[in-house]
Amino acid sequence: MSDRTERDRAHVEARLRDLADEANRAAERLGADIAQAVGMIRTSLAGGGTLYFCGNGGSAADAQHIATEYVVRYMRNRRALPAVALTTDTSLLTAAGNDFGFDEIFARQVEALARPGDCLIVHSTSGNSSNVLRAAVTARRQGVQVLALTARDGGALRELADHSIVIPTDRTDRAQELHLNIQHAICEIIEQELAEAAP
Repeated sequence: MSDRTERDRAHVEARLRDLADEANRAAERLGADIAQAVGMIRTSLAGGGTLYFCGNGGSAADAQHIATEYVVRYMRNRRALPAVALTTDTSLLTAAGNDFGFDEIFARQVEALARPGDCLIVHSTSGNSSNVLRAAVTARRQGVQVLALTARDGGALRELADHSIVIPTDRTDRAQELHLNIQHAICEIIEQELAEAAP
């Protein structure tokens, strides 16, 4: 094995071990918070509500990823579940950004679409992006519950959300990786419950 190959291998192994350490810390500290998030999503879906997801950058990608898992499937074939990523309609995003400003790109959609019984799920590692804060304010004004997945100290979003899962890390990449893992675990629980309830 060449020196370069050995260095590459050591680098990747160190990254994976670091992620495992971060995941272990999150598991030790966030169990109750994650269980509460499961309850919020379960209640919204059971009542006929829709899950709305938003975020910026990598968090936008996570929002789209998770919305797709609910609509299509994650681990099991089952009925489609109502979930919408507010990050995907380029015509809407550019029109709202142009006409009202980037801070309004999610809030405008929440105002148009979200109703009591729905749940807005915000991915934001900083918890301070203006557009997700405006979305949370609009959701709360419309009687829509807000679940936030953040990191660091949770940012301003922590105070606006009904409930937050705050990953105990300052690293954006680790927070996003764990947000996605947690969201997959929640979706798996929902699918399992649907399977158990099926005739």
